[in-house]
Amino acid sequence: MHATLPLLNALDFPPLTRGALTTLQVNLTYECNQRCLHCHVNAGPTRTERMDDATLALLKQVIATHAVQTLDLTGGAPEMHPRFRELVQHARAEGLQVIDRCNLTIMSEPGHDDLAAFLANHQVEISASLPCYARDNVDAQRGDGVFARSIAGLQALNAQGYGVEGSGLILNLVYNPQGPSLPPPQANLEAAYKAHLEEDFGIVFNHLLTITNMPIQRFGSTLISKGTFHDYMQLLRDSYREDNLAAVMCKHLVSVDYQGYLYDCDFNQMLDLPLPLIGRERSHLRDLLAQRLDGNPIVTRDHCFACTAGQGSSCGGALA
Repeated sequence: MHATLPLLNALDFPPLTRGALTTLQVNLTYECNQRCLHCHVNAGPTRTERMDDATLALLKQVIATHAVQTLDLTGGAPEMHPRFRELVQHARAEGLQVIDRCNLTIMSEPGHDDLAAFLANHQVEISASLPCYARDNVDAQRGDGVFARSIAGLQALNAQGYGVEGSGLILNLVYNPQGPSLPPPQANLEAAYKAHLEEDFGIVFNHLLTITNMPIQRFGSTLISKGTFHDYMQLLRDSYREDNLAAVMCKHLVSVDYQGYLYDCDFNQMLDLPLPLIGRERSHLRDLLAQRLDGNPIVTRDHCFACTAGQGSSCGGALA
């Protein structure tokens, strides 16, 4: 796979500093039952990296120490970590909002047939990947049969009350463009998703989150192979909007890798750009037991233009 970091070091992205820490986004494992073309984690069935018990215990200490409001669980497929459910139960008992970054097909894997019921019982918010409402587009990006299994997963979640008005169970869908282009306006695409999915499959959901593809890892390597990397970067630069700087996720979120090391965002984690702390070459969860991050400088490179291009992009969807 082609390295993208050497192509992202022009260092002309505006400087950013942190506000109060409200969200821990934890990458529990790189193992995944899918291998998607747009995946910035390069996750897949052959990856074995996962958070160990000692780091999980440290994570619980950090939750108790900081006024963190949200635990955002990602991967790979975070549900494939053997202690995923235990961590969810602990965080909910501590009063945290928990988000599961779910690929939907995990629910049809052996041993996960009761996942929808578990998530509903603990009122876990779900952000579920579905890059299109058309079968051919999804299967082309994520693999043959993924669309049908994703629809079955959504129907299972709806049966538990997810996405149903008044249930309190939040089901958001996540859209990534199939190629080197910006997402269309989020509100318009959300309306199209809702109309097609309800008419064709009886599926309902709360919101669509549009996320710009990052020019790193598997997607960035593909761009390099096709000779379109620099064109895509120029598109991101040309679409930069200063207004989006105030709302980027790295101001209030810390990304934690499976070893407990800290990054300003999940994308920096994949580029191995650690969160800086004075006196630390590489900061760790244990540092959060004694230090706050308010006012800390945020590590930026040219891939940050993806978060500020057009309507903006974050793990919570469009910024504008």
